[in-house]
Amino acid sequence: MDSVTTSQGAGVPASLEDAIAQARGATQAAIQAGVPRMMVELVYSELKGLPVAELFYPALQELNLTFKIYFPDAGAAALARRNWGNPEFVVRGIGELHSEMEPGDQAYLFVEPSSIEVNQVEEMCAQAGDAFVIMLNPKLEDVATIGIGYAGRQLRDRFLSTLEPVYYLRPMEGAVLLRCYPHPWQVWQETDTGYELLAEMPQKPSGEAIDRILMGETSPTSGDPGAAAPKAKRGGFLSELQGFLRALTQ
Repeated sequence: MDSVTTSQGAGVPASLEDAIAQARGATQAAIQAGVPRMMVELVYSELKGLPVAELFYPALQELNLTFKIYFPDAGAAALARRNWGNPEFVVRGIGELHSEMEPGDQAYLFVEPSSIEVNQVEEMCAQAGDAFVIMLNPKLEDVATIGIGYAGRQLRDRFLSTLEPVYYLRPMEGAVLLRCYPHPWQVWQETDTGYELLAEMPQKPSGEAIDRILMGETSPTSGDPGAAAPKAKRGGFLSELQGFLRALTQ
């Protein structure tokens, strides 16, 4: 595998494999810049964490970091170890015996942590010290599982506020929302020949702000992370994603 040492230039990836390569590069750039807590999100409902993690973790190997990978439970971790041929690095479930963090660790990768584990993950992040922490496709949207109403939202939002979104990719109807560190957030519109960059902004735009951009109105300078994004579409970039997903699961 080719080494990816810097964030690839802004642009909509041609496939999911390219997107994960972008995510690796963005993460490496953030680590080299000293960003301590990171989040990587490829927003696609059918995407499974295990094959994505397998393509993503070489980003840490290429930087020669001592790292551990955590899955939501022991079963998922055991499946990863089996599929990956019992790798030399530690792969455990969150809270599993022998999953303790150690002083020599330089990075921790959490794969699809959910709202159920958010308390444990937050505690582990506090224990991580100077080690880098990466959340890969966290599943923290179901507030009902961690509390009803305001208290649950506070718990999730407090944790999410500590994470820098170094890579974010969301295919939408006729558009793509992309953030690839160190580049700003970008809104790309689908055209007959590919994608056209419509706007860049320092913060994640809301769904309403994206709609305004797509209608040709002034681009926003900040966004509301809680606002709903436009509905995902089939075809175009998603067709590329589906083809790669089939390849991953065969």
